[in-house]
Amino acid sequence: MSRSFAGLSGTYNVRANELALQKNVRTIRCLVYFLDETQHVFEVDRREKGELLLDLVFRHLELIERDYFGLQFSDGSDCLRHRWLDPSKRIRKQLKAGAPYLLHFRVKFYVSDPSRLLEEYTRYHFFLQIRRDLMSGRVRPNGNQLSILASFAAQSEFGDFSPEEHRNGYTVSLRMTSNPNPDFEESVRELHRMHFGQTPADAELHFLEEARNLELYGVELHRAKDSGGRDIQLGVSGNGLSVLINGQLINRFFWAKIVKISFKRRHFFIQLRREGMDSELDSVLGFNIGSYASCKALWKCCVEQHTFFRLQTPKPHTKKFFFFLSLGSRFRYSGKTEFQTLEENRKRLSARSDRAFVRTRTSRFTRQTVPTPHVHNLGLSSLSNGKHETFTSRVSSASPSPKSAWKSQQSITPSAAAYSPSQIKSLPFIDAEHRLSTALSDDSSPVHVVSISMRPDFDGRFGFNVKGGHDQNCPVLVSRVAPNTPADSANPQLREGDQVLQINGQDVSGLAHERIVQLIRSTRDQGPDAQLTLAIRPNVYAREVAEEPAFQYIPADVSPTSRPPNSALDESMALLAEGLDSGSLVLQFEQLHRKKSGESTSCARLGDNLAKNRYRDISPYDSTRVVLNDGLSGDYINASFVSMEINETINRYIATQGPLKETTEDFWQMIWEQNSPLIVMVTPLEEKGRKKCHKYWPELDDQLTVFGQLKVRLIGQSDDPAIVERTFLLQDSKEERQVRHLQYLAWPDHGVPERDHDFLELIQSVRRTRQQFPVSPFVVHCSAGIGRTGVLILMETAMCLIEANEAVYPLDLVSTMRDQRAMLIQTSAQFRFVCESVLRVFRERIVDLFVN
Repeated sequence: MSRSFAGLSGTYNVRANELALQKNVRTIRCLVYFLDETQHVFEVDRREKGELLLDLVFRHLELIERDYFGLQFSDGSDCLRHRWLDPSKRIRKQLKAGAPYLLHFRVKFYVSDPSRLLEEYTRYHFFLQIRRDLMSGRVRPNGNQLSILASFAAQSEFGDFSPEEHRNGYTVSLRMTSNPNPDFEESVRELHRMHFGQTPADAELHFLEEARNLELYGVELHRAKDSGGRDIQLGVSGNGLSVLINGQLINRFFWAKIVKISFKRRHFFIQLRREGMDSELDSVLGFNIGSYASCKALWKCCVEQHTFFRLQTPKPHTKKFFFFLSLGSRFRYSGKTEFQTLEENRKRLSARSDRAFVRTRTSRFTRQTVPTPHVHNLGLSSLSNGKHETFTSRVSSASPSPKSAWKSQQSITPSAAAYSPSQIKSLPFIDAEHRLSTALSDDSSPVHVVSISMRPDFDGRFGFNVKGGHDQNCPVLVSRVAPNTPADSANPQLREGDQVLQINGQDVSGLAHERIVQLIRSTRDQGPDAQLTLAIRPNVYAREVAEEPAFQYIPADVSPTSRPPNSALDESMALLAEGLDSGSLVLQFEQLHRKKSGESTSCARLGDNLAKNRYRDISPYDSTRVVLNDGLSGDYINASFVSMEINETINRYIATQGPLKETTEDFWQMIWEQNSPLIVMVTPLEEKGRKKCHKYWPELDDQLTVFGQLKVRLIGQSDDPAIVERTFLLQDSKEERQVRHLQYLAWPDHGVPERDHDFLELIQSVRRTRQQFPVSPFVVHCSAGIGRTGVLILMETAMCLIEANEAVYPLDLVSTMRDQRAMLIQTSAQFRFVCESVLRVFRERIVDLFVN
């Protein structure tokens, strides 16, 4: 039978040909999901490594600051849900699922200080990532923190708060919480209202500043079991390792306390350095991870986080000639460290201006950001072509024209109906008899532009005050209108809360406050027919609070005979009270530069000096650092000169960190070389079980203790619950000196004193010493030498200015301080506390008690 059909039969191997076809396919498809909910397919050679795909993704995004990000994929494991794509390995060896391979673009290394991110576009991606962390429950803020974060997210997405536009339920679209309630929404509305005038970039930066204080910020969680078999989570971050049970943090191990991490099969080990009496002994903690792959992934995550944040350059992998000498994983982090990233990004971005990009709203609408926020003196032709737009923080659709037309067309030209609400702000001022109003789409509120003209009175006054300006990052608002003045009698009438858009036809959106005041004052110098014309948006910021303190008209008669001797001080105190009352002063503080641009800290980063810094990211500028002349271990100490000018005198300070055990000799050498008569210590030795400062002095009645080239003896001490005063005797081979020491104990770290009475007593004692030693620098230190140290410097400076009848502007003082040492005054609470104390000193005339 078979022979008879042999010539008519045939076979075809389908499977063999299918496999041959697959072998001929040289590309694979990778589908990448981005943080803004978009996606893109990348085709790469099947033999390529992960670094090629990462490079294609970064080019697609046009992202410069790349090293903070990575690609995650799911490996299908129950113990480890996601893994990071390894740039050094082939893509097909890592991704086990079928094509197209699915990956997610995410933040891998969470920066500790958002100000280190140089580009707005990078901060925007961090903002999107943290919002996802909040939505997924990976990060769990408390109610107050969540409200603050949601308010900044609302400012970024919706723009300035509008009662008509942002009605009940508008925060639901933010998806910041799965169960919003009326109390949460009301708190978000009130906070959102305070962010008036912030650009999306500003709001996102403030969002990141708040988010970095969250307990699980930047922590990557891994499932594990402890020695007792309980289910726990191990968290890995740039700070170290955390242990959580049911989402609650129970322990934290910083990298500085960890000697070694290792793993064997499914067991992960942490070797800790003991402190105290058993400092020579180490302890080992063991954890059970679900599988070998999960255990190795946890170990690799630790290696990457530690290398990126703690080292200047990755440790190179050393090849061994014999395999039995190199047992264990050969993995080493091959990317750049944060130190290398910052240096390289500064060079890249120096030749590139900020790019314009489109933000994606949660509800899938878009908004275009404009690189230059203020455009001056735009004409109608430049507005109509759509190429320029005066900046507005309101959200608009990406469509080229607005959805609605003018409410009334009788008093305007037909072409005006084509302008968007944001373009109205830059229109030339309109005749006083006419008002322009717009009926916008349902998600926007009416906008009015009004022109008001007035002439000065007999004394050259208009009778109103303004506040805000480009330098204060706040719109120009009318803060006060006096009765029976030209401003009060104008038609239409000028009112408190009106926003000033133009002065005599000149756009004020990009002008500093002082320049705006000069424009108003210069009008009266134009002769008897002088006329001031303002283009305003009526009543955009009406405040339902108590009346402002007494004020002066602007422009006012500035002749010496008519101005009271303390008018500048009174005016500055009125502005201070107003800023504290409205909350605007604290918001402006949060927007101040933390570090002076262009200042280097290269000396602090030298290998021999790194161990002398208590905190890795707090270093003195090279230009203002204290240089030791006879230091036994070099000329470096983490200390900065800070000079504050009061009239013709200068208060000199040395702001420094709390001494470490190994820097105590350098600390006393600095005291001797700088001839400092006073040390002010505003920290205890320990707080909440953490060491804040090494005890750098001997006990009372001890013999002379040798510190390097000096001998120190404690010869007097008076104990007080809040302030401890000590007197030290310093000797070298030729002479001896006495140094006074004040330690303030009633100030919690990152917080503020419960009462300002003891704090003012401390400043009183400092100022008494200042009268005896007006030229010598006073040494001030807390733990890091920036937070509480900065508050003390600002407080004494302000009291000296009050004593001299000079105006006190805390924001300017903080800026001057930070130009000499970065981050002085660390938190908003500290800044508010010192401002309230300054105001109390002025109102209660406490400064007189200090002088007498």
